[in-house]
Amino acid sequence: MRVLLVEDDQPIADSLRRGLVRYGYEVTWVRTGAEALAAEPADMVLLDLGLPDVDGLDVCRELRARGDVPIIVISARADEVDRVVGLEIGADDYVSKPFGVREVIARMRAVLRRVRPAVTTRPAEQDSLPGGRLVIDRRARRVHVDGAELALSPKEYDLLAYLADAPGAALTREQIMEAVWDAHWFGPTKTLDVHIGALRRKLGDAAVVETVRGVGFRLVTGG
Repeated sequence: MRVLLVEDDQPIADSLRRGLVRYGYEVTWVRTGAEALAAEPADMVLLDLGLPDVDGLDVCRELRARGDVPIIVISARADEVDRVVGLEIGADDYVSKPFGVREVIARMRAVLRRVRPAVTTRPAEQDSLPGGRLVIDRRARRVHVDGAELALSPKEYDLLAYLADAPGAALTREQIMEAVWDAHWFGPTKTLDVHIGALRRKLGDAAVVETVRGVGFRLVTGG
């Protein structure tokens, strides 16, 4: 997922960017409102209000006028008025400085869960992965292999759907745990291995969940 980070404080930007990259996000960092408005479209915007050239609220208003990209304001302005104004002009959430990377990621995931129902659902045929044998019906949360429905637990479905978002891509254990379980998950990652094992048994040769040594897992579809 592409994130546009608009922040003029370099230490804060560096820290947040490193954290986001560690969790698998692609980050474009700009320092000014003008650069933010000229940047390539992103999937999420993290916007500081205290910018050197224009008020961040004006940037928020302009970005919202252009489209429905999720916007999270990150600011040292803790005043309730700024929070209310930011939300009223189109921000989806507001995080006050200082903050931790985990908090920001948790807010990002929460915002995406809220806005996702408003996104046009992909046609059913686009849920068929390369090879055609594995079909994920995201609207009904059902999975079929060769036309037969698989009996998956809720977490097994979430895990498969997440891996299927980027077939062939190596996803770290940390990324998967954060996405499928919880941004604040501190339990053992052995539960991930248990669910991976269950998925492998149920998928058969229609799709393979490969182990990427020292990294995590990737989904490879069969023919």
